[in-house]
Amino acid sequence: MSGGKLTTHVLDLGQGCPAVGVAIELYEVATGKQLAVAVTNHDGRVDAPLLSGEAMKSGVYELRFHVGDYHRTLASAGAASSIWDIVPLRFEIRDTDSNYHIPLLVSPGGYSTYRGS
Repeated sequence: MSGGKLTTHVLDLGQGCPAVGVAIELYEVATGKQLAVAVTNHDGRVDAPLLSGEAMKSGVYELRFHVGDYHRTLASAGAASSIWDIVPLRFEIRDTDSNYHIPLLVSPGGYSTYRGS
């Protein structure tokens, strides 16, 4: 049984806070199959791992962050608008016993990511 897990969170660098309500999809690239759907909570995190246990398999995956909807909501409240709609992050899971934390940092003018712990 695999002991690793896949988690994520989204931080809004422009507002200086967690990005609440960002829809996230997880796909297995080889099959194109959607494996998970989640929405960020008040802390910008998803409530449960996107993959864990037997679902944690080696392969290439893609997270799709729907930041356009998030930014449009902020823009309607007077914040700066953004050109980003869906941010895709493609990555490989090699060790199914490791934890993979893939955060996204967003702002109206850009985005960044890294492998967290």
